[in-house]
Amino acid sequence: MRKSIVKSITNTVKDLNKSGLVDDITMRNIEKLCLPDVKEYTPEKIVSIRKKFRLSQAALASIFNVSPSTVQKWEQGNKKPTGASKKLLDIIERKGIEAFV
Repeated sequence: MRKSIVKSITNTVKDLNKSGLVDDITMRNIEKLCLPDVKEYTPEKIVSIRKKFRLSQAALASIFNVSPSTVQKWEQGNKKPTGASKKLLDIIERKGIEAFV
């Protein structure tokens, strides 16, 4: 339900922006507020995402600009992805590896 509300609000504001009733800065602020929540990633989910796109630990590490041992620690549960790495996992999961090409 949240997604449909967010989509409706975003579409309305986009239409208002096109008609000149909402400026570009307000439009960007609304879009930022409507960003999806970034969830936590379990070791199993990280492995699943990596395998779905046929990536080695080293290849995933390269995309994220982290060491292969960091990816290995995520997958073993010894460490959790945070910040930008968590966001990149979210993007890959939602939009695929093509989002980085």
